[in-house]
Amino acid sequence: MLDNLDKLVVKPANESGGYGMLIGPKATRDERDKFSRQILANPRNYMAQPMLLLSTAPTLVNHHAEPRHLDLRPFILSGRKTYVTTGGLTRVAMRKGSTVVNSSQGGGSKDTWVVDLE
Repeated sequence: MLDNLDKLVVKPANESGGYGMLIGPKATRDERDKFSRQILANPRNYMAQPMLLLSTAPTLVNHHAEPRHLDLRPFILSGRKTYVTTGGLTRVAMRKGSTVVNSSQGGGSKDTWVVDLE
């Protein structure tokens, strides 16, 4: 992980909300070095994932449409019968150029529906 910090998103393993994370491709060398020391001090406290290229969609910002990065969270329900919902939660990075979609970090959301024409 440490050799690839410039390519990874590293997060605390037991927290949420987009706090205390490193977005390697956007971090400075000093930020990566500092984070590397934190990981070495407590390696079990961190997880890493590759940086994903998020698509964009038109988003209403100040009364006009602008492209914003987003990710889709589809829902599958499991029980006696498995059911895939006809939509999901789309999380949106509201700051221009940002890829952070967490609502606690200023992200927003959109309803997403899949319409069956039959």
